[in-house]
Amino acid sequence: MTPGITTRKDLEAEEKRRLSSRAAFADSTKGRERPIALDPYRTEFQRDRDRILHCKAFRRLSHKTQVFLAPEGDHYRTRLTHTLEVAQIARSIARALRLNEDLTEAIALGHDLGHTPFGHIGEDAIGAILIELAAEYPDAPRRFRHNLQSLRIVEQLEYEGKGLNLTWEVRDGIEHHTGGQTATTLEGQIVAIADRIAYVNHDIDDAMRGELLKETDLPKGLTDILGHSHGARITTMVQDMVESSVDSEKIRMSPQVWDAMMGLRSFLFENVYLSDRAKAEEPKAFGVVQALFRHYLDRPQDLPAEFQPHSSGELPQSVTDYIAGMTDRFAIRSYERLFVPRNWMF
Repeated sequence: MTPGITTRKDLEAEEKRRLSSRAAFADSTKGRERPIALDPYRTEFQRDRDRILHCKAFRRLSHKTQVFLAPEGDHYRTRLTHTLEVAQIARSIARALRLNEDLTEAIALGHDLGHTPFGHIGEDAIGAILIELAAEYPDAPRRFRHNLQSLRIVEQLEYEGKGLNLTWEVRDGIEHHTGGQTATTLEGQIVAIADRIAYVNHDIDDAMRGELLKETDLPKGLTDILGHSHGARITTMVQDMVESSVDSEKIRMSPQVWDAMMGLRSFLFENVYLSDRAKAEEPKAFGVVQALFRHYLDRPQDLPAEFQPHSSGELPQSVTDYIAGMTDRFAIRSYERLFVPRNWMF
């Protein structure tokens, strides 16, 4: 080790000493689409984490809805705070299993970059229009999936269209954090389950803050397994993942804890996500996104220069990229600028 300096080679050697043989090692990455010179002081996965942290799409997460649209109060989760909670949970699990924390953190920080304004309602609004456009634009995407949009951001949209040029392992984890396929690395598999641990628990917490739920409303059979407080439930899930995965070829929970977590998720759908109060503003948000999308389809010249399509066939994808990248407040301001008479704006 070089006196007074920790180099990339020192860090790579430390990974070999400290991590499990099941871990993804930074010096064995499958690499980047465009080779670049190695950094003298950071591993390839640390470099990816930093690239994501400093990109524009990451900063926009602070003004994107998690569940509650335009909540009154400073303590409701946003897409950014959700991302940070996922990263913390995932790193704790990776550390306990002696897997690569840097890779885990990079995937976690990038996993939701592609989310639309207004949470899943924005995703539904874009997806509905893409279905309508299928006959007119056969090459347009057939649906909107935020994990694929996250991948598109890091591969093509950031850095003025050059993409972040991340390692294969990080891109694989971002793409497969949700959906039918499983991430190749154990680190990516950790993020996929940590995402659920985070949102199930913090959505309960936010619903209680919004007076949609009380602790006593939660199904007692499930909380008897997982715990009767926010912290207790997270602790149970994390510890169970570690203990269930230590001798397994895949990252997993025990059937009892997994079923209890998914039972709480189903309870949230019935009592929070689909409740009248949580959905009260959704038609408005849906309308905002669809109105913006149709406007830019009709007037592509209004798109910013970096989103101008190279051909008419690329127009739906260009509009999707632009609108999906908007924050909630930017979407609302754009709608007001385009559709609300100026004398009516206060």
